[in-house]
Amino acid sequence: MGKLLFVAGLGMCSLLLLAQRKTETSADLVPVRMIITVEARHGKDVPSLHPEDVLAYERDQRLRVTDVVPLQGEHAGLELFLLLDDASNTSLGSQFGDLRQFIESLPATTSVGVAYMHHGTVDIAQNMTADRSRAAEALRLPLFSGGPSPYLSLSDLIKRWPGNSARREVVLVTSGADSLGGTVPMNPYLDTAIKDAQRNGIVVYAIYMPSAGHAGHSLWRMNWAQSHLAQIAEETGGEAYMLGFGPPISLAPYLEDIAERLAHQYRVTVQFRPASKASLHDVRFVTEVPNAELVSASRVYVPTSR
Repeated sequence: MGKLLFVAGLGMCSLLLLAQRKTETSADLVPVRMIITVEARHGKDVPSLHPEDVLAYERDQRLRVTDVVPLQGEHAGLELFLLLDDASNTSLGSQFGDLRQFIESLPATTSVGVAYMHHGTVDIAQNMTADRSRAAEALRLPLFSGGPSPYLSLSDLIKRWPGNSARREVVLVTSGADSLGGTVPMNPYLDTAIKDAQRNGIVVYAIYMPSAGHAGHSLWRMNWAQSHLAQIAEETGGEAYMLGFGPPISLAPYLEDIAERLAHQYRVTVQFRPASKASLHDVRFVTEVPNAELVSASRVYVPTSR
């Protein structure tokens, strides 16, 4: 008798769960858009995706994916900011040829802006423009006055960057050294910049460039700085580039890899259950497509309603 009651109880629980799932699928879910980048696990042939190829999860909870759009053709619009650190050493000037070539090679659907980190704020040398020459002419040598925290400057840029239907991404060239946040794992300015980027759906690529002065040759500071750059790139769906603690011989390989990633991105719409308070939610994407790996921000901002 007890066994029969136990089985009946399990059946009732299953029916309740099914009813709950039906209610959830018909509920007023909140659609949230995110950018994902497809990488090839091996080789250079990046696989293509179809809508049914993308699965999304919030921790262990499966989420509904309702749209997967390749960001090409009429959907290829992109706003890309080059954010350079005014505290960089003089070797940055030798990289201007690579930066100019990168700007000029971008598709016509891309608008480019150039900005400099300056005392915890941002000095926008060139607002978004489709004129490649104007963007390239905005490049200048560092003033060696980058300020205490590159992450404060990134947050300032995000606050001054109006959103629209185009995807928004940043190429961050800096040492990552932060005298305000210190040389510890927990950096409040880094955490705020990551949240600002995630809240606004902005992907960050970080290129390590040593700074002038003491921070440019302190191994302890440089070690934490590189870790922080890797963290902000990882948590926003970008990539971090560095070659030891010295300046890169050339930015060209890094910029070429960024351009390749920009060419293999998708806009994904994910449905979240509405919450009483707007907040950042954990999210991850997976696929069973052979040789494909999906890269995205680790969290996304979910509003309270449509």
